[in-house]
Amino acid sequence: MKSFYRFGYKTLTIAVLAALVLSSCGKEEPPVEEVNYNAPTSTYSAEVALKWNEMFLSLERFTPGYRPPVSARASAYIGLAAYEAVLPGMANKYNSFGNYYEGLNIPEVTGEDMHYPTALNAAYEMMMKRLFPTAPADLLFKVDQLATSFNDKFRANMPFEVYARSRKFGTEVAKAVYEWSSTDTRGHKGYEKNNSPNYVPRGGLGKWQPTFPDYTPALLPYWGEVRAFAADDTDVIPEPLAYGESQGSEIYQQGKVVQELVREIKAGSKQEDHWIADFWSDDCPILTFTPAGRWLAIANQVVVNEKVSLDKAVETYAKVGMAICDAGIRAWREKYRYNVERPIDYIRRVMGDENWNTVMCPDGSGEYFTPPFPAYPSGHATFSAAAAAVLSDLYGSNYSMTDRCHEGRTEFISTPRTFSSFVEMAEENAYSRIPIGVHFEMDATTGLDLGYGIGEKVNRLPWKK
Repeated sequence: MKSFYRFGYKTLTIAVLAALVLSSCGKEEPPVEEVNYNAPTSTYSAEVALKWNEMFLSLERFTPGYRPPVSARASAYIGLAAYEAVLPGMANKYNSFGNYYEGLNIPEVTGEDMHYPTALNAAYEMMMKRLFPTAPADLLFKVDQLATSFNDKFRANMPFEVYARSRKFGTEVAKAVYEWSSTDTRGHKGYEKNNSPNYVPRGGLGKWQPTFPDYTPALLPYWGEVRAFAADDTDVIPEPLAYGESQGSEIYQQGKVVQELVREIKAGSKQEDHWIADFWSDDCPILTFTPAGRWLAIANQVVVNEKVSLDKAVETYAKVGMAICDAGIRAWREKYRYNVERPIDYIRRVMGDENWNTVMCPDGSGEYFTPPFPAYPSGHATFSAAAAAVLSDLYGSNYSMTDRCHEGRTEFISTPRTFSSFVEMAEENAYSRIPIGVHFEMDATTGLDLGYGIGEKVNRLPWKK
């Protein structure tokens, strides 16, 4: 059986791509502003940032190699370039990171007239093309189309020298951020180095090994060495539960919960758990965006719902990007440090349930999959908590919303779910990995703790004066 992780991209057809490439989570669009220039970033709508982040979700969904940590890292560098491209229009309140990160040399803007949406459009175009050079041709064409649509609109409504100056500045900012990205040798072009066939995971009882049904080699075993934006070596997790095979051991009890939840879902009961598991899965390549991208999709909905200005939008995307980037780095560092096996191996070996399987990524023939990397901590949980921490800081700890990301999809349960806070969303996302069959409870709870701490570190970066 071919794995989604290794061979899923070969199933992509042009028809599917054309139908799904520009799908959006939101149902409304912000108003298009009249073009003006030499105005603060706060006077513009979020349209340019929103459209490009919708494009990002299509790119990371269909481009080979963009697994969750790789996608998260790309979103951070794109978000940083976008933030810096419009920063001169909000420099009275916000700081540049050009003086904060060693080796990041952001060009200075002249005192002449600028149009920040034009600069932003140029930065997004440059970053998308540089970070997704292997995207399907139809998508790269869509990138050109989106850039051109904004360029045509802006160029026709301002002096050409203002348009040219603004576009040049955005492009130069993007080049500077991309060049800085290239100095991070572990992370740069991570899409080229997903699985490591020569990596030998640490053996022993309870330790992860390539997993049924396809035994894919380890995914990104060295990702913990990637450069982070705010997280550091103090972002660690405690030892996992002690390995045990007796029915009284805590790890056995957690395995039993996973075993029974999946059994009941397959039997047609536990409908709420089945809904939650499907709703948050996001880890079947091509079918949806990644678990990291899910939080940009949520941010897109918030940007639309709140009708935020451009300065708030670029801050939102930059913070979410950095948070999920660092969450992926630290979660993968800890995953391979402890190398804890997945429930499928424990349940089959210790509980004697030799035919037990997950309900993740069904292929239509009754086969299911398990992610090709260690379980502890949960990446979903870590991404979610980090993003929830920054979104709560930006929009409030009691922000209510209905997540409509997959509304209308028929391949899985896509009915929208309503939440009273971002933290509630994160905790449900973390829990969802238990009924889908790929994580123990300890993976979820520990991932949440790790992610919340990372998100708070991103919040404490020197964003504002």
